[in-house]
Amino acid sequence: MFPTRLAAGLLSAALACNALAADFTLKFQSSDPSGVKNFEIQQAWASRVESMTGGRVEIDLLPVGSVVSHTETLGAMKMGVLDGHVSVTGYFSGKDPAFGLIGNTVGAWSSPDQLIDYINHGGGYELMNELYKPYGVKFVGGGGTGVESFVSKKPLDGVEDLKGLKMRAPEGLVQSVFAAAGASPVNLPGSEVYTALSKGVIDAADYTVFSTNHEAGLNEIAPHPVNPGFHSLPLIEIAMDLKEWNKLPKDIQAIMTVSARDFAQDISTQLAMADREAVNEARANPDITIHDWSAEERRKFRTIARDQWQVYAEQSPNAEKVYQSVTEYLESQGLL
Repeated sequence: MFPTRLAAGLLSAALACNALAADFTLKFQSSDPSGVKNFEIQQAWASRVESMTGGRVEIDLLPVGSVVSHTETLGAMKMGVLDGHVSVTGYFSGKDPAFGLIGNTVGAWSSPDQLIDYINHGGGYELMNELYKPYGVKFVGGGGTGVESFVSKKPLDGVEDLKGLKMRAPEGLVQSVFAAAGASPVNLPGSEVYTALSKGVIDAADYTVFSTNHEAGLNEIAPHPVNPGFHSLPLIEIAMDLKEWNKLPKDIQAIMTVSARDFAQDISTQLAMADREAVNEARANPDITIHDWSAEERRKFRTIARDQWQVYAEQSPNAEKVYQSVTEYLESQGLL
């Protein structure tokens, strides 16, 4: 009798485990390291997808560099090494300048909401999927983390101070704009910014929002942050291997799409709240001096940036499509 009961118990446990097993287990890689707020918000998104699908989808989200470098996730999806990523679109400008232009249209957006509106309702979603189709990638959705701050070991009060400045700037349009402003941009992943600043490899960095910079200790080793930000607002995206996307039932696809929109609002809102707290903390530190550029200096920078949009648009047919799409949207909304 005992063995029969034991077998029945084991069978019941096995059935329960099977019932709890996810129908789709997806491996994603982030462009952010573990331990930063960006990554924590991304992990919360992955958990919500699991809850919203009743456990049918499980997303294993790995920090930057866990499988491939931050610039290689598109190829990793195509090879089946990754199922998706949460990344910054501009990192793929080496494949097509269009990704650099849409990934960070420097000087275009004054708030994450403007970028989110363009993606969801202004043609950005459709354009991103058109750009990614040749790579076998599905753009699920995205938005902006926030208008980025700027960390510097030297005082920066205007465009003139950028001349000759050794600084980290990500691939694509951002590098082109800062180079046009006279700086000497260096291509480094975000995970290496602290070390590069502390060792004097660079004197400044365009990295991310004020609170993330502050929490990472960047304002302590580079105590001249520029804030409020105005120059850079990168597109952060959720994307999947197109073949894996097509395997998902329609209801799960809809949940993924809605969850990506929710993620875009969530990350920009939470980081804006964290920024306000971090700015207050930095102002209380006598060793940190926050530099707020005048309206005139901001206009000078944006003029340089917008000239580079046109230069960048000439680098590929897709970049021209992005230029037309973004500028038409900005003009229609009275933002240009």
